[in-house]
Amino acid sequence: MPDGLDPFAHLRVFLRSLPEKPGIYKHIDADDKILYIGKAKSLKNRVNSYFRGKHDNQRLQNMVLQVRRIEFMVTETEYEALLLENTLIKKEQPKYNINLKDGKSYPWIVIKKERFPRVYPTFQFKPREGEYYGPYVSGKGMYTVLDLIKQLYPLRTCNLALTQDNIRQGKFKVCLEYHLKNCKGPCVGDQTEAEYARTLESVRSLLKGRLRHAKKILHQQMEEHAAALEFEAAQEAKERLVLLEKYQAKSTVVNPTVGDADVFTLLSDAEFAYVNGLVLREGAVVRGHTLEFKKKLDESDAELLAVGVAELRELFGSETSEILLSQPLDLEIDGVKVTVPQRGDKVRLIELSLRNARAYRLEKLKNLSIVDPDRHVNRLMKQMQTDLRLPVEPRYFECFDNSNFHGDFPVSACVVFKDGKPSKRDYRHFNVKTVEGPNDFATMAEVITRRYKRLLEEEQPLPQLILVDGGKGQLSAALEALNELGLSAGTKGERTIYAHALGLVLFGDLTYFGDSAKFTLDPLVALGGDALYFGATGLTAITDNAALTFLGSLVEGLSDPLKYALVAGAVSGGGLTVIANAPNPAGQSILKEYFNKGISPLGLLKAALLPTIIMLALVTMTLVQVLVASGGNLILRHELLNCSRQIPVLVRSAWMER
Repeated sequence: MPDGLDPFAHLRVFLRSLPEKPGIYKHIDADDKILYIGKAKSLKNRVNSYFRGKHDNQRLQNMVLQVRRIEFMVTETEYEALLLENTLIKKEQPKYNINLKDGKSYPWIVIKKERFPRVYPTFQFKPREGEYYGPYVSGKGMYTVLDLIKQLYPLRTCNLALTQDNIRQGKFKVCLEYHLKNCKGPCVGDQTEAEYARTLESVRSLLKGRLRHAKKILHQQMEEHAAALEFEAAQEAKERLVLLEKYQAKSTVVNPTVGDADVFTLLSDAEFAYVNGLVLREGAVVRGHTLEFKKKLDESDAELLAVGVAELRELFGSETSEILLSQPLDLEIDGVKVTVPQRGDKVRLIELSLRNARAYRLEKLKNLSIVDPDRHVNRLMKQMQTDLRLPVEPRYFECFDNSNFHGDFPVSACVVFKDGKPSKRDYRHFNVKTVEGPNDFATMAEVITRRYKRLLEEEQPLPQLILVDGGKGQLSAALEALNELGLSAGTKGERTIYAHALGLVLFGDLTYFGDSAKFTLDPLVALGGDALYFGATGLTAITDNAALTFLGSLVEGLSDPLKYALVAGAVSGGGLTVIANAPNPAGQSILKEYFNKGISPLGLLKAALLPTIIMLALVTMTLVQVLVASGGNLILRHELLNCSRQIPVLVRSAWMER
């Protein structure tokens, strides 16, 4: 393209000179205002990507067209770049960066920077004034910790200026707390600064969740007092130890073997993202917090999670050596192990964090529906548009389902939703007129035709989306009926029904909309390849629907071997359901070309006999393996399973090619 037509000609030389190193960059407009701050593993690759072609996201395209110059800063690692990016975004607040929406004030516990430091609650985060521990999700949780500290450790609560000169001059007198033994009287010199500091170290350990250290100190004190025949003091230490153990028992303990870790998960919708963080110390969840981000440039989940990790680790003041994530993240932190757990207690931690994120999101949505119902509806519609990959918001959509009584008396029903709410006055019931016998496809075609032919004749509004309960056959019948009415996408302008969205249908009892299937099928990730293969085979054979099993392969975090085991099991189970599939229209349409004299029970039995025998043999062999395993005669299991997963696929393929 000639220079005169290149909107980025003024940046080309600069873009070629960028280093291939990690760092941060700033997009700046003609008025020297920062438009966007980002981080990159390779500055050259990342920054150049903005200026190649046209972007699908309109806001991103508008931002790029405003860029007149770029500034960058090189860092040693990508994580350092992430921390620097996070700091600069909060300082500069660029127009196109995500917004951290955390208007709520959360409670903290602060150790004041002063001589004989006080420990007290606060809702104001001022790091220069002391050591802050938190944030706590609720005031109740914070005051529980403070009460424990008060019972365990005698600390001053007054705000007196306890300087050396003031104490030496005897300016103060002991108060009621001293007489109640809640304070050891540093104001009158009865407690030294060194002794107070040792007590404060135990408080810090407790606030950090290091209960083991605090218990060790109390146990040591108890034994020392007992050896010195100071039985009253020993009993006091024992009572404090019991209190600490009771508090630990009430904590959310996952597993002491897990140790110390930070857990981060992400929940995302069309407009916002929610990143939850849990702090795990000595197997117990001691702290948790959820951040809300407003999206600006269609940021990816990985980008949002990375920002959340940096923000929450800074907020928690965490330097733990292990981080658990809900999804893979290309982020290396020196001295820190970053993993996505697949099974065990660590997976349950991920689930706990996700529940917290969902609870936070639900609370925000409830508040939004009360305060601003229109905005709430708009948000729901935008989310549905994103999840269903629609070109417009489904403000008006209709759902169809058919039924019959043992093949007779076919009926159908239509339910209607407008602005995300059921419109019951628009519900319709259809007595099918032209279909004889159990023909679900013809029923769907008739109902769709009758419904939308009438709406066209009456010049009524048409829905943006139709959902049908069924599979490919019902979908095809609905699409054909819409085509005959001239309602295919792109033919009627504003009166178009986006029929291609019918591809997102309901399979059996499992709804596959966006991330809902992810949470439904996540337990599959925790299964081994063996269990997953035979489970998929059994599930498909029982439910008579391989689509249910196949959807499991779409679960994030499922490795390629597990996906292979899942789909192979679905194919094997499909071979066992040949007889069951035959009576319904879908089964007949699939099998009729392989039976010259029509589909008969005997023919079905013969066709299904070979894959059934193979599967029974494999199951038997597996059971034999289990029986002999204890005797040390375990057959080479993995080799056998590799064969078992391939045999049903090959046999069924050969049978279909006959």
